[in-house]
Amino acid sequence: MAKTALLLIDFQNDYFQGGKWQLVGTEAAADQGARLLSAFREKSLPVVHVRHEFPTNEAPFFLPGSEGAQIHPSVAPLTGEPVVLKQQINSFRDTELKQLLDEQGIEHLIIVGAMSHMCIDAGARAAADFGYQVAVAHDACATLDLTFEDRTVPAADVHNAYMSALSFGYGRVASTDELLADL
Repeated sequence: MAKTALLLIDFQNDYFQGGKWQLVGTEAAADQGARLLSAFREKSLPVVHVRHEFPTNEAPFFLPGSEGAQIHPSVAPLTGEPVVLKQQINSFRDTELKQLLDEQGIEHLIIVGAMSHMCIDAGARAAADFGYQVAVAHDACATLDLTFEDRTVPAADVHNAYMSALSFGYGRVASTDELLADL
């Protein structure tokens, strides 16, 4: 596991209760993410936080410099843990994430965060395309209800569809308990 890093994507205040873009089950997902974060810290394994901030104040959430764009206290970085700032859905696009991982010799990534159907999906697929072995902790990710052609798709169905697609061709999708057992 020495070449494994935990990648926490967009566990930011706007996604939590009282935020501008509250997701379904964010608190429970962050609790699971915090368990993985604690285990990685205890074993001195690498941790990378990713934080999304839109480039303008016209965005619906994650406004530049806002409290909503800050990482939630439940999974806040410690001094020395890198925080990658992104302005795209894909955590690798126009960021130093790949360089940071490669400099540490990372081969395996465990990914947690939000939103399942956007940044988790894009990040996991990009990581696999770059040759990393990917695992997603499905119970440490959250999303929201979506609407398509006048039909509301419940968050649980959105999440399950994306997790099943990722597990089909991009990596392992497992519970936090299963991934902790592997550490």
